[in-house]
Amino acid sequence: MRQGRDLGMKRAVKATLVAAMLFSVVLGQGVVAKAETVTSVVTAKPTATVKPTATPTPIMRDNLSKFGLKKDLELPVTISAGGLSYTLEKLMVYDVKSKDAQELIKKYGYREKVTLGDTKYMVWTKITITNNSKNIVQLTSKSPAMKWVINVNGSILTPSMPKLKADEINSKEALWNWKIDPGKKLSTYQMFGALEDFKDMSIIIYYGGAFEEKTIVKRQGE
Repeated sequence: MRQGRDLGMKRAVKATLVAAMLFSVVLGQGVVAKAETVTSVVTAKPTATVKPTATPTPIMRDNLSKFGLKKDLELPVTISAGGLSYTLEKLMVYDVKSKDAQELIKKYGYREKVTLGDTKYMVWTKITITNNSKNIVQLTSKSPAMKWVINVNGSILTPSMPKLKADEINSKEALWNWKIDPGKKLSTYQMFGALEDFKDMSIIIYYGGAFEEKTIVKRQGE
């Protein structure tokens, strides 16, 4: 009898353990089932703010409209002769007594005739000279002839010497003496004096027996 009771107890304990295990599995399945019924929520990433593309500020290449002048050609303008090219990048006309003109005169030591006498305007230019010839091109005591000019109202503007840069060859701030080897170029600034209001304007280059002229402003009525 005792053995029968022990066997019955073992069976009861085993049954209880199996029932507990099954209950655990059911609970586990219930958890899984519930998890499967949950819709996952994807957190949206913040959209990066797209900044509008900034519009480039136009480069002011001249102030001729200030004097009522209408250009036939927009700067920059390039002319070439004999392998030498001259590009007029910018051109600003200042009253010789203006603050802008006086600051440049003092900074580079331009001759007094710029501020005295009949000079009415300072013409401040930014230029690039390129030597595509096979020879050295220069404007020095060895070759003093002008290679390009600015023609206003039928008269050639006079370049003014910057005393503080006059002894410097190929100054990139205020040009006077220059010397360019074949295949080289120079970007710099050059100043001219003008005696009267502009009615027309052209640039002219002559080198190596060749010549070219381009009109920037035509005389009204032509």
